[in-house]
Amino acid sequence: MNRTRIITTLERLRRHYGEQRWWCQENRLADWVSMILIQQTTQQNAEKALAGLADVLTPAALVALPLDALQARIRPAGFYKQKSVYIKELVQWFIDKGGDLAAFTGVPTAALLTELLTLKGVGQETADAMLLYIFERKVFIADRYALRLFQRLGLSTAGDYSTLRAECMPLLDDVSLHTAQEWHAVIDEHGKAFRKNPQLDESWLCPPASPA
Repeated sequence: MNRTRIITTLERLRRHYGEQRWWCQENRLADWVSMILIQQTTQQNAEKALAGLADVLTPAALVALPLDALQARIRPAGFYKQKSVYIKELVQWFIDKGGDLAAFTGVPTAALLTELLTLKGVGQETADAMLLYIFERKVFIADRYALRLFQRLGLSTAGDYSTLRAECMPLLDDVSLHTAQEWHAVIDEHGKAFRKNPQLDESWLCPPASPA
């Protein structure tokens, strides 16, 4: 893995797609719940479901909301029965931990990841998204867009999430949290663009490899 080539590629993506910051909603719980709602559905459907929760986006209100009422509100996101259980468990866990993000400041990232992975509906990718955008930890989200991009451009031969994540984590050592967040955001923006147009020219993205 060529660190310079990868960073150059990510920065070119960042300049091309511009500032994202779609995760900076005033109510952080909205961002957090969205990470459950977006699973196995479209952004549009997740946004419709989130709009249905607009008046109950506090931990106390979500916990108090009857399960069937929660299911009805998030129905547009699909898999609403499972997702309602996931949301309830996530919010209850947060309340049990003190109901304040500041309470997690001293928790090591690896320990926090382990805890998140015990929650229903939270797999590695979702847990990393929560770490990066909710708990503000520098982690690399090696989702399908990142895997496919790196493979197409010859930046990595990693074939699964854990391998690419491990390879790319050192890239974050010398960059800001904001840069780490933006890199993931623009990888996904580009992935969506490529999915719509598989003939998309990517020659501008990656500098040629140095001769051996």
